Amino acid sequence: MSPDIQKSAVETDAVTVVVATRNRADRLRETMPRHRARTILVDNASDEELPGLPGVEVVRLDGNRGAAARNVGVARARTPYVAFADDDSYWTPGSLARAAEIMDAHPRTALLAARVLVGREGRLDPVSAAMAESPLGANEAGRAVLGFLACSVIVRRDAFLAVGGFEPRLFVYGEEALLAMDLTAAGYELSYVDELVVRHLPQPAGRDTGARARRETRNRVLTALLRRPPSVVARTMLAGVRQSPRGVAQAVGDLPWALRRRRPLPPEVEADLRRL
Repeated sequence: MSPDIQKSAVETDAVTVVVATRNRADRLRETMPRHRARTILVDNASDEELPGLPGVEVVRLDGNRGAAARNVGVARARTPYVAFADDDSYWTPGSLARAAEIMDAHPRTALLAARVLVGREGRLDPVSAAMAESPLGANEAGRAVLGFLACSVIVRRDAFLAVGGFEPRLFVYGEEALLAMDLTAAGYELSYVDELVVRHLPQPAGRDTGARARRETRNRVLTALLRRPPSVVARTMLAGVRQSPRGVAQAVGDLPWALRRRRPLPPEVEADLRRL
């Protein structure tokens, strides 16, 4: 263990930070000490050894569950709120405590999305900029949204568990959309709150962008099949064919599973999605 890895002081006992990781020990050395709450690290069966992380509960999975590894961390948490971070992101000082205060004050709020600053220079993430201008207007806790970046949200634990968390079948890339729909359909509010800040320090691009495009296309189609009207499913599939025909083919392979689990959204939620 590197002697300079020291866990930051806890700023709130109401929040647990859950981080899912796989083969990113270099990133963990930098970001994990910055989490200012109880922290659970869920390791997606990494091939490499994890660094020593004092004060962090480590859960080692026997297989890679992708985004659904976060569900394991939430189940183990014993706090009313759970903040997600990736192995290359962290919440800035004061943000977790403030998020807990906001959630305490607004019991209908199931999720708060923070402002994301990218890189050492702190560029505003375009998704954050879009959420700040959401056409859904204001709700109790902030700006109403129907999507989020998983590395920068805090959730109400019981609401997250009640809707099933992240769908394991989606694995990674675009897994947030289905959860956002399900929380909203269950009667909860999702809010973007600009005063909450997350820093994201991604490594330079080097991953297989073709594989990511296939996975994103597959997941968009599956999410539409699971919750959206037939007309939206058709448009999503046509758009997917232009981006990644193989991604659409993979989704079609999962068609029987999706149809068995299909649960159309309430009309008011579908109407908000169309506004977006």
